[in-house]
Amino acid sequence: MSTKHSKTAEKFQENKELAGWHDQTLWMMRAKRDKISREVPEWEQLRDMASAIKMYSNSHLDLLLQEFEKNAQANGAHVYWAKDADEYCSIIYNILHGHNVHRFIKSKSMLAEECGLNEFLIQKGIDVVESDLGERILQLMHKKPSHIVVPAIHIKKEEIGELFVKEMGTEPGNNDQTYLTHAARKNLRHKFIEAEAAMTGANFAVASTGEFVVCTNEGNADMGTSQPKLQIAAFGLEKIVPDREALGVFTRLLARSGTGQPITTYTSHYRKPRKGGELHIIIVDNGRSNILADQEHVKTLNCLRCGACMNTCPVYRRSGGYSYTYFIPGPIGINLGMLKAPLHYYDNVSACSLCYSCQNVCPAKVDLADQIYRWRQKLDGLGVASSSKRLMSGGMKVLMEHPSLFNLALARASWVNSFPRSLVYNGLNDWGKEHEMPQFAKESFNEMWKKGKVK
Repeated sequence: MSTKHSKTAEKFQENKELAGWHDQTLWMMRAKRDKISREVPEWEQLRDMASAIKMYSNSHLDLLLQEFEKNAQANGAHVYWAKDADEYCSIIYNILHGHNVHRFIKSKSMLAEECGLNEFLIQKGIDVVESDLGERILQLMHKKPSHIVVPAIHIKKEEIGELFVKEMGTEPGNNDQTYLTHAARKNLRHKFIEAEAAMTGANFAVASTGEFVVCTNEGNADMGTSQPKLQIAAFGLEKIVPDREALGVFTRLLARSGTGQPITTYTSHYRKPRKGGELHIIIVDNGRSNILADQEHVKTLNCLRCGACMNTCPVYRRSGGYSYTYFIPGPIGINLGMLKAPLHYYDNVSACSLCYSCQNVCPAKVDLADQIYRWRQKLDGLGVASSSKRLMSGGMKVLMEHPSLFNLALARASWVNSFPRSLVYNGLNDWGKEHEMPQFAKESFNEMWKKGKVK
């Protein structure tokens, strides 16, 4: 049975050049991660610490978040709590509307994507500008991110060049990356100056100080918040860390895992509103409490959104972000989508080879592959299991429970080698659509063992 993912992945693979480039570029990021992690002798200890801190923080959210709120308010910030996406969007709109804001600039935030903030505000008549270069390109193209760290990874420079000719008046045919970047910078400069309010997400929120931390490579968050006096920040409640010592563990892991850098170019700490300005902070649940109550999947809340699982995933690299139906693709997206709405996103569960590479590189040790495996076991109970796979599993069960039948199948398996190709490669053989079938051995291991050929 073909899924939405497999069909879209097949379409992505039609452009062999783009598919190959996508695969190689992301694997390069994975290789950079491996190289730089080996330069840190205590790397595995840091991963253990990150996982332990996350498990502690997530099991003490009530205390840590209230501590953050108290300290943030003492710093002069306004703090809000949003139970879901609707409250999150409404709080932000009310703040902007109350200050008569029409021009709004924001840095990349997967939480904003999750909650549909841009669409909500635009419908309310507010001009929303994405300041991250990749997000800005996608905004102008009216497309969604395909990766959580490098959102426009699937867009080639030639497409960007054509877009900028139309949107920014650049030279036709000039697709030099430096030239295009300078053009985007010039275009955004006016947006930064004209903005009446700015917004960031938060990579981390520190309970003991009431500050939040934003990690970027472009400095767009700092540019956005440096001019307007109204600043808004929002983060999911799982972003909380106890103190700056804990923060240090995560900042050593984040960029190394995601992009192979020692640290992001900018690691900005926001604590107080600027002089004469206002700082509004929104803490968002939107289903995270439900994940906290799910012991089989609670470690999903450990995720740092570094993208390492996507960079290493052989399925994601070769199928592209748009092949997944949840807005976050890759291994972490498979699990988050199932936690959000399993009957809507179950097709993504098949987009995994269970190679465990994602789990092995995750800086906070999210048990990504284990969770995907557990979701697969639940598909039948949800009534969405593949009928062909159920039939195959039933047949294998009968075979394994009857030794004489199993041994007969082994003894006759090599007959398939001489079958006409049309008999082997047909509509029932999904594996054969993309792969050559293996040659079956004339003598099974069982027979070799019985004859003493194996010792």
